[in-house]
Amino acid sequence: MSNQSELDAKIAEDVADALIYSDRSGTIMRWNRAATALFGFSATEALGQNLDLIIPEHLRAAHWKGFEAALASGSMKLAGKPTLTRALHKSGRKLYIEMTFALVRDSGGNVLGSVAMARDVTERVERERAAKTP
Repeated sequence: MSNQSELDAKIAEDVADALIYSDRSGTIMRWNRAATALFGFSATEALGQNLDLIIPEHLRAAHWKGFEAALASGSMKLAGKPTLTRALHKSGRKLYIEMTFALVRDSGGNVLGSVAMARDVTERVERERAAKTP
């Protein structure tokens, strides 16, 4: 491994937000420490698994429709824009997370997969909803 790829791996592992990279089939290929802290699955448990591992069942059809459309078109509606969504914790608890997405391409411009950065916003969302309740 080159020094640059070692540095890239260290940065990806140590950033504060969960970083998840999946290939074109939706298989999780990169899972950092923050992803373990957020979702409860260790890298050993998550790597090689399908993204459905952290997608609540009722959101899977919409997720895969968007994922396939992004791979086919080479662009994402939500690219770079934080979006609020739900995710599953290993315990079965549902989280509110804010995610940003990007397509990952090889040097020829071919889409290799997708990367997502996520952070837990459950407390904030629940606090905001409680404040709106009379």
